[in-house]
Amino acid sequence: MVNELDEVTGPVNAEGRDINVIEKQIPVKVGIGSTIFEIMLWVLGIVPGVIFLFMKIGAKNYFQQLQQKIQADASQIDNYLEQRVQILQNVAPLVNKAIDIDKDVMKSIAAFRSGLNPDADRNAVNKSLDSAFGRLFPQIEAYPELKAHEAIADAMKQNSYLQKEITAARTLYNDTVTQWNTDLFMWPTKMIVAARSGYTTRIPFTASAETKARARSTFF
Repeated sequence: MVNELDEVTGPVNAEGRDINVIEKQIPVKVGIGSTIFEIMLWVLGIVPGVIFLFMKIGAKNYFQQLQQKIQADASQIDNYLEQRVQILQNVAPLVNKAIDIDKDVMKSIAAFRSGLNPDADRNAVNKSLDSAFGRLFPQIEAYPELKAHEAIADAMKQNSYLQKEITAARTLYNDTVTQWNTDLFMWPTKMIVAARSGYTTRIPFTASAETKARARSTFF
């Protein structure tokens, strides 16, 4: 018997293949077979029926707890984004006193002063922050005296640290979303409960097209 996947003989796509996250939530559905399965448990006796009933209650509790975990993971990303906003708001006035900052940068900062909307698109918020920092920090690099400013240097370090923390928080969020999406289709108990509750799959974090394009650029 030959190997179904043979890395030696191919076929191979020499051009490579890019991948994208599909922006689609899939509802969980069960057919008549699941209904017959539940009925048969009761037909076999009250004990199997009651046992499965308690299993479904446990599955419902599990999904409710997992939803709270997803919310907590998402909230952690928001916390880091808010800290980046605070850094931007603190460092920009210091730089503005020394040099004439790009007015678009100050407009972006002013827009953040109203606070982060918890329901806002996290990707859009972080993209705006990246854009603001991307215009602010090159101006700092051009002025050695600014780079030597203790508060500004500290802000640059904090921003770099928070970017790493956001990446880690997104990975944690994606792990929990993957767990949710996998458990939804575990038949019979979890899948039946998910279908009856109207649950759907969740979409993991997705990098923007601009970010993906920048990642392919030459940095050095």
